Amino acid sequence: MGMAASAVRGNHSHTTWKHIVIIVTTVLLFSAPSVCAQCRILRCNSDFVAATLEMGIIGGGGKEGANAGYCSALRSYALCTQRTARACRGDLAYHSAVQGIEDLLIQHRCPKTGPTAQPRPLPPFSGDGCFYEKGFMQREGRAPEYLHCGVFGDPHVRTFNDEFQTCSVQGAWPLIDNQYLYIQATSTPTRGSSYTTILTKITVILKNWRECAEPQMYEAQLDNVPPAFVDGSVTSGDRRGHQSLRIHSHDPGRHAEIWATHIGTTLVVRQVGRSLSLSVRSPRAIVESYTPEQDLQLCVWGCPVSQRLEMPHTHPSSPAYSHCSSLLPARDVYFQACLFDLQVTGDLNSSASAVAALKDARAMISDPDRVHLLTDRAGTNPPSLPVVLALSVLTETLRHTILGPV
Repeated sequence: MGMAASAVRGNHSHTTWKHIVIIVTTVLLFSAPSVCAQCRILRCNSDFVAATLEMGIIGGGGKEGANAGYCSALRSYALCTQRTARACRGDLAYHSAVQGIEDLLIQHRCPKTGPTAQPRPLPPFSGDGCFYEKGFMQREGRAPEYLHCGVFGDPHVRTFNDEFQTCSVQGAWPLIDNQYLYIQATSTPTRGSSYTTILTKITVILKNWRECAEPQMYEAQLDNVPPAFVDGSVTSGDRRGHQSLRIHSHDPGRHAEIWATHIGTTLVVRQVGRSLSLSVRSPRAIVESYTPEQDLQLCVWGCPVSQRLEMPHTHPSSPAYSHCSSLLPARDVYFQACLFDLQVTGDLNSSASAVAALKDARAMISDPDRVHLLTDRAGTNPPSLPVVLALSVLTETLRHTILGPV
């Protein structure tokens, strides 16, 4: 009888812990998107699969040349995971990939150092190659997916991944750095503050791309947002009477809009008050066309954790709250940015940068539901319902395990 009871208890304990493992895994899966929203392990996975497909050596291959190519692809895969390690901390898919790479390197006797796989070749050039959207429609049968990034005010950054941060970065920082486009912003401390900054310079480099566009540079500084490129031209890349690069301004000295049709990208540079701002609309394929070495991009990854500032609490009865409410009725990230800038500067005109950024977002984001990025103040987001339910079940299971049936 005692042995039977012990066996029952043992089986019950084993089953209980299996349930606990399942519940904990469920909690991790439901909470992962909020913790690892910047993790790019899926990009690493897809690049590795694409590289091996193009070489026709999935699984390694037995020939010496094929194995050398497979080892190069594995080393590129490993480098990609290293570049995204910080953002992927705690991500189950990431840790599985890292372990899998180690096993495959050993299995195929691949040296950990050596050449890496070459970047994917560009698609064949056609007559519509300088019209990104038209070419994409012909290849894919659908319109490209466009992403938006906005940098404005103190500065505040809305990333291509729809994350929102306020940064205290000083000096020159890359906002975008990919195969087609490089944008750098320079921030300087605001007067009377050692940790808040404003954008004082924006540099745009549009890279050479086949027959469509020659290298071109644009530079804006505080009190000087020119309606032309650095060489004085307003168009570039003439092909069949169409210019791949064009620049336009409806308020010279304070506004410039750059259209790069060969990469389907629009850039808007503004001076609002005593700060510059930048808004970008670009196809996902262009945004993601970077190498592992191009891993510092504020529009992609956001600013470093050590450089992020929390939004201060503002009482609804305060003048700042009333002022921003009159300009921005939705309690979204633009409203929060308005409050922050107004409290830091004490200047009512500083709220205009959030208003202009929202205007650009409306023009660049086709889905109206995605324009207003609604979020609670940093650190106060309540846990999702699935997480609450899973934790409740876990608590009850642990209570039964420790105390037994009541």
